[in-house]
Amino acid sequence: MPGNKRKIEKVVPAATSKGSPRKEKPEQAPVDLNAPSLYLNRELSLLAFQSRVLEEARDPSNPLLERVKFLSILGSNLDEFFMVRVAGVANQIESGILDAGPDGMSPARQLEAIRTYCQSLFADAQACRRLLLEELRTHGIHVLEYKELTEHQKDHARRYFDDTIYPVLTPLAFDPGRPFPHISNLSLNLSVLIRDPNGVEHFARVKVPDSLPQLVPLQRGALKRNGKGVSFVWIEQVIQANLGALFPGMEIVESHPFHVTRDAEMAIQELEAEDLLETIEEGVRQRRFGAIVRLQVPKQMPERLLEILKTNLEIDDTDVYKTEGPLSLVRLRHLASLDRPELKDAPFTPAPLKQLAEDEDIFGMVRRGDILLHQPFDSFQPVVDFLRAAARDPQVLAIKMTLYRVGRNAPVVEALLEANENGKQVAVLVELKARFDEESNIEWARALEKEGVHVVYGLVGMKVHCKVAMVVRREGTLMRRYVHLSTGNYNAVTAHLYTDLGLFTCDEDFGADSTDLFNYLTGYSAKSDYRKLLVAPINLRQRLEGLIQREIAHAKAGKDARIIMKMNALVDPRVIRLLYKASQAGVQVDLLCRGICCLRPGVPGVSDNIRVISVVGRFLEHSRILYFRNDGEEEIYIGSADIMPRNINRRVETLFPIQRASLVRQIRDRILSVYLADNVKARRMKPDGTYERIQRKESEKPYSAQAILLKSRC
Repeated sequence: MPGNKRKIEKVVPAATSKGSPRKEKPEQAPVDLNAPSLYLNRELSLLAFQSRVLEEARDPSNPLLERVKFLSILGSNLDEFFMVRVAGVANQIESGILDAGPDGMSPARQLEAIRTYCQSLFADAQACRRLLLEELRTHGIHVLEYKELTEHQKDHARRYFDDTIYPVLTPLAFDPGRPFPHISNLSLNLSVLIRDPNGVEHFARVKVPDSLPQLVPLQRGALKRNGKGVSFVWIEQVIQANLGALFPGMEIVESHPFHVTRDAEMAIQELEAEDLLETIEEGVRQRRFGAIVRLQVPKQMPERLLEILKTNLEIDDTDVYKTEGPLSLVRLRHLASLDRPELKDAPFTPAPLKQLAEDEDIFGMVRRGDILLHQPFDSFQPVVDFLRAAARDPQVLAIKMTLYRVGRNAPVVEALLEANENGKQVAVLVELKARFDEESNIEWARALEKEGVHVVYGLVGMKVHCKVAMVVRREGTLMRRYVHLSTGNYNAVTAHLYTDLGLFTCDEDFGADSTDLFNYLTGYSAKSDYRKLLVAPINLRQRLEGLIQREIAHAKAGKDARIIMKMNALVDPRVIRLLYKASQAGVQVDLLCRGICCLRPGVPGVSDNIRVISVVGRFLEHSRILYFRNDGEEEIYIGSADIMPRNINRRVETLFPIQRASLVRQIRDRILSVYLADNVKARRMKPDGTYERIQRKESEKPYSAQAILLKSRC
């Protein structure tokens, strides 16, 4: 990228020139690298990431509706955090598990710290919501409280209630003859106190239908036109204003919304399950009945109503979160459908595959050399084209593929079905345990199986998280294997939203390794090593730790050593200890860690040579890249695995080497170096685990990695 090279070299010289800037190893007493003080709590680190998401919602340099979108993403992230992480900690306590993690925090202490953090985070999020709604009003977009409506607007809302909302509602009473109704996960409800003609008070519950627009438009076509001068009111407030229609002859004393979050982890007894598909289906059905881990209520809810909820939902005060404003921030996403391009990020078109010569198919292009794609800056379409070409090519005999999250509209699955129709042998591993995508994956698995595709439903005891597609093609007397490996899912939607890397290759060793991997996934295999792939749980940990130890040995021998790791999360204590040892040996370690990071950088005598940077921006950083300087013989691995015990020990993952020298330079100079030079969307972690934005010097220009990568494709 012209004009940026000098600046990047200044920031990260070890990535672009020989020699690593590192601090000399000081004389020091031995340090206990197992000390809890050297490890950050995983759950609190994940919440710190949510704070960085909230920062993007607050950032006035982001377009206004993009800020609203970030706030809705925060709401969704926190819902999942409670469904999975808080539920997990609570289950440990209930099961009597008192063991502390590497950070020394017991489950009870974690739950207390999580509650304190979340209360502050929720308050900050609601303050941000109020600010954003005020700014939206200056642009003619009004999200109103019902009490603010004009009489004309109230008439419109009343007609909408009568015509659209009322037929869907089902009031549920609570009395000796009718038990307290089930409150489903993530449902928004109204607690209603009514008084009958005899003066007796009763409690009732009304579920707010999530099948209807959560923001009721107060003008016709408000969501379809340009969104200028439009007004909305929350659906629950419209229902509250019209409760008399649901309880005729009764006096509505008061009503207040409440929002429930349940434990969404499925306890799947896989070892006893005869049919994994049926077990997962049952687990999905049971998810809505999980234990409640959070009850959100408005601050003004009276104690007597709250007591009814707490008693019947079987929760205590520590599960209750009082807030001001809408209880589910996720619903703000509906504003994103407004046609206001000036309030959103500029649209972009991913770059097409330029290497394809005239009249050349994708197989010929791959034969000329490995091809690297960087989504969303590069188009995901070549992946779909690769599978479609395989489906239609008479020389292709077989296609094998892993599917983790493909989404509802899945062109890759359509290509597989077409291949099956054309007589190819198609084998697909569909991971049914992909959290919150189970239902979609079950549907695709059944559709594939119905058409005669060989479908495997994952492995007992572990998730299959690797992303691999292999095409077997007859070329004369040769059977050649074409392989696509990726850091991300085969999902055409998220390919526009997440940053990921994918590699096309027909390297013989990659093909042989992929064959062995699929044999392991679909059959039985005791294979203990692979030619080039790092495969968890088989050889990935051993090889990864060996790569770090090699850099340590280089540094101790006075050779050129450097480590750069880009990932979603760093949790694994064994790898963290090795990185501490690398720092102590003088290896410069840069960690581009989007989310969780349990390592403490900058601790004297331990991690002086480690810096941790998190980039949160328009696209979700999802690619995993491992760079090792190796005394000038640079090696780069990319793949599906984060550095977490679950990924390394309890999942099937792949990391794979980048062998083509030009691609090694491309990843080093045009990806890693670009992210390390970011001074707009990057935050640097301090030793205490908090983050601060990278401060630009007066002479420095703003430099956003994602913006630079977008510009480079234009």
